[in-house]
Amino acid sequence: MATITYSPAYTLVPTYECFNHCSYCNFRVHPGGDEWLSLEQAQSQLASLEAIEILILSGEVHPQSQRRSAWVNRIYELCQLALTAGFLTHTNAGPLSFEEMTQLKQVNVSMGLMLEQLTPALLHSVHRHAPSKRPTVRLQQLHWAGQLRIPFTTGLLLGIGEAATDWEETLVAIATLHHQYGHIQEVILQPHQPGQRQQQLAPACDDSLLLKAVELARRILPSDIAIQIPPNLVHAPALLIACLDAGASDLGGIGPLDEVNPTYPHQTLADLTSLLEAHNYTLIPRLPIYEHYDHWLPQSLQKKVQLWRTRLDLHTLNVF
Repeated sequence: MATITYSPAYTLVPTYECFNHCSYCNFRVHPGGDEWLSLEQAQSQLASLEAIEILILSGEVHPQSQRRSAWVNRIYELCQLALTAGFLTHTNAGPLSFEEMTQLKQVNVSMGLMLEQLTPALLHSVHRHAPSKRPTVRLQQLHWAGQLRIPFTTGLLLGIGEAATDWEETLVAIATLHHQYGHIQEVILQPHQPGQRQQQLAPACDDSLLLKAVELARRILPSDIAIQIPPNLVHAPALLIACLDAGASDLGGIGPLDEVNPTYPHQTLADLTSLLEAHNYTLIPRLPIYEHYDHWLPQSLQKKVQLWRTRLDLHTLNVF
C-alpha cells in the first residue's frame, strides 16, 4: 500500500490582527483589535497536548509598526516554550525580514509562507488592500529561506480569481527556487472554500480545478517536493482519492481546529484512515521537517528532532 503522510499538529496564534485585508480571509481582525497570546495562555494550551508539531500561525504586524519587534520576540518566545515542552515548531507569520528569519531559524525546525498566486492582477481585486501579498515580496521570502537553509513550505491558493495559466507561473517559480537552494519540502494546493467570516462571499474552488492543479504541480515540481492537500477543504471523498492518485502525498497538519478557515473542521483520523485504506493508501504521522533536512538545523534542534524520529521508528505514538 502507498504511504500518505500527515502531521499531528496544534496551532498557536500569537495574534489574529493583520494589517492586510484580503477579501477571502476568515482569520484576521483589525490591528489593535486583538489581545496577543501570552506565554501563560500558551503554556495552558500546550499542557497534556497530543501532537508533534506546534504551528505558530500569526496575523501580520506592519513592518513599520513600533510593535513589530515585540511581535517577532513574542513568536520567538512561543517557539521556545513549545520546544521546551517537547514539541517541534513551524512558524508561518507572513513575510519577514532577513534578520527576523535568521532569529526565528534558531527556534523552528521548518517555516512557511504561501505564495498564493504570482499574478499581479489579484492586487486589483482580492489583494487590493493587502500590501504584503505583492508577488515580489513573497518571492523574496523564499529566496531568503533558501539562503538561510530553512526547510520551507509554500503553496497556491486556488479559486480566488486567478487563471489556470497563473498556476504554471507560480509552480515554475517554486521549482526554479528549489533547483537553486533545495529547500522546499512541500507545496500546498489549497482550494478556496467560502467561510463564515470572510468579507466577500465567493464561489468555492471547482473540484475539477483542484484535480487539474494537482496534475500540473506533479508535472512541474521536482519529485522530492511533496504535494499537500488539506482534506477538510475537500468535501467529496472521491476527489481526495483522485488527488492522491494524481500525485498528492501529504494531508498537512491535522489537529483540533483549522484556524485559517474554522468553518471546515478536520475529519477524524479514524475516518481518514478508513477512507485511505479502502483505496490502498496507508496514513502515517510525520515530523514537520523531512529527514534529509535534519543536518540543516542547529545541534540543539537536531537532538529534539532525533528523539521524535526514534519514537516514530519504535511505533510508540499510538495516540496518533
